[in-house]
Amino acid sequence: MSKIQTTRSPIDDAIYVERELATQAEVQRALALANSAQIRWRQSSLAQRAVICHAMVDILLSKADEIAEQLCWMMGRPIRYGQGEVSGMAERARFMITEAQNALADIKLTKKPGFIRYIKREPLGVVFIIAPWNYPYLTAINSIVPAIMAGNSVLLKHSAQTPLCGEQFANAFAQAGLPEGIFQNLFLSHDETENLIRQPLIKYVAFTGSVAGGEMVERAASGRFIGVGLELGGKDAAYVRADADIAEAVASCLDGAFFNSGQSCCAIERIYVHSEVYDDFVEQLVALVQDYKLGRPDELATTLGPLVNAANADFVRQQITEALAAGAKTHLASHHFPLDKPGSAYLAPQVLTNVDHSMSLMTEESFGPVVGIMKVSDDQQAVSLINDSMFGLTSTVFTRNIKQGIALGEQLATGTFFINRCDYLDPALPWTGVKNSGRGCTLSSLGYQALSRAKSFHIKMTNSE
Repeated sequence: MSKIQTTRSPIDDAIYVERELATQAEVQRALALANSAQIRWRQSSLAQRAVICHAMVDILLSKADEIAEQLCWMMGRPIRYGQGEVSGMAERARFMITEAQNALADIKLTKKPGFIRYIKREPLGVVFIIAPWNYPYLTAINSIVPAIMAGNSVLLKHSAQTPLCGEQFANAFAQAGLPEGIFQNLFLSHDETENLIRQPLIKYVAFTGSVAGGEMVERAASGRFIGVGLELGGKDAAYVRADADIAEAVASCLDGAFFNSGQSCCAIERIYVHSEVYDDFVEQLVALVQDYKLGRPDELATTLGPLVNAANADFVRQQITEALAAGAKTHLASHHFPLDKPGSAYLAPQVLTNVDHSMSLMTEESFGPVVGIMKVSDDQQAVSLINDSMFGLTSTVFTRNIKQGIALGEQLATGTFFINRCDYLDPALPWTGVKNSGRGCTLSSLGYQALSRAKSFHIKMTNSE
């Protein structure tokens, strides 16, 4: 008897999607097909692959309205912002398609008399991608396109919260003419996901999600000697120096903290502000947060939707409650956001001051519309506090002194460092983290290294040649 995967909408907690989970037999057939299809696909040219991948992107762009509505109902993003994820996905995909020519080119070595030497990049085989719900297209595309462009086949297991995204990818690739078996979407239980990682035909696993999920992937892949890419959590920080453009810093931190209801691994969750500009910064930020409209995401006026579920919202509520008990101060009244009710997915945005690192709000990932702000006296105190974290995804400094900002960035233990912006992935730059934010990288030319392997050619010429 088939098991059913159920997706409840955060809008009203009603069932939005139901899908049958793949059986063990179906998983094995998919894996065998992916393997046999990849043997042929690796012989295709980069130009052939690029045509198909560009066509896939075109098809998804043509469905932007439909995708925006699905995102709204599956994970609660306000409908007004849904198309933005599709355009962002297209930007990343186009770059990685184009970059393949450079990233996968043979590496020529200096001439050595009597020898021909060069290095090729070869595909791995079957790549297993496990994608999350919070940015379901943007995160998945980071691995899907380069894996296929590198000559691999892909099995995708998307989040149970966003199952229609996997179907959209599968349909778009099919319409674009991708050979059968090169991309397959699977609905899998946690047990079947672990079992698939252990299968000998799986040659790489790309996972985006929680630290606990990353630990599961590492355990399942242990002893297999395969590559594992882990894009995990964050507790990303901003530092506002005394010389910063305060209005610019406020606007950027606001968007970085509250867009997508704060449900981003690289959301700004803690802000350190120099004492000279602290009061001005807090006043301006709080004033702008009050302009948010918390509401049903299917209404165009809504700028802040629900969290993905009530449990996640209650976790953030608990963090706030504990911080208040330890002396923190809130700056926003809940009556401004009447939909905010304990036990629901709807959560009012909140700004807290009088916080410190003894509070989970400043050390554990919140993944919600809340930010803590601390006053600091100088650059070194800010650097020390930013680095005082189990995570290391991104950090940002707001300053007019770019040289000093770069010097601070070189001291920060994060995979990406920004000056005067935050919460953005440039596809030309590798997306990576340190500490509990994971390992490996996606995007940029470096993103192709994990999805292909180096093969050395060392040829001794004969006397007749």
